[in-house]
Amino acid sequence: MGARLDIGKDAPARKAGQAVSGCAERLGCKGLRALIRLFAALAVPPEVGEMLQRRQQGLPGARWRPLESLHITLRFFGGVSETTADDLDAELGQAAAAPLSVALEGVGAFGGAGAVRAVWAGVAADPALEHLARRCERAARRAGLKPDRRLWRPHVTLAYLNGGEPARVAAWIQAHGLLRSPPFACRSFGLYSSWLGDQASSYRLERSYRLDGG
Repeated sequence: MGARLDIGKDAPARKAGQAVSGCAERLGCKGLRALIRLFAALAVPPEVGEMLQRRQQGLPGARWRPLESLHITLRFFGGVSETTADDLDAELGQAAAAPLSVALEGVGAFGGAGAVRAVWAGVAADPALEHLARRCERAARRAGLKPDRRLWRPHVTLAYLNGGEPARVAAWIQAHGLLRSPPFACRSFGLYSSWLGDQASSYRLERSYRLDGG
């Protein structure tokens, strides 16, 4: 295993009450460090991100994600301890996979009518991408995390909303439904930490893993 992860150094300060251990949260135990929210993801290259940014309009109140935050989540790990983070780092380093090509396709939203939480750009189905996501799930289990039973739907979150107006969201989806990006090469993926801010989360790349295996 490589150098120990130095998670949180120079990262934005946490908000009060952000994920901490159950003991510290309930009993105010001293000497226990807060858990860190981690996820594995593919970064969206700047040229594709700039194409997406041109579509980040038309939804009043939407919290549009900045270019540096655009990514395709492979596996969300949630709040983990430093020890588990190191185990994840070791396991993800063994998640060998071949380089892959990804293309974005279509748009959509999460949440029901009157309770839309986010709008996103979809990712074209790709067996190699699904294979990499399964490798990340396997790494999580080997690091001691519980299986993620949710359906994995690859996407790029473009904005978060607080129950956006259904008619406006539907119109935005219709206007951008034909979104297509040229395929872009992915030769690495990353382990990111998530830090809560006043308006939205910011992300820091903690470790990068080359895609050069089979």
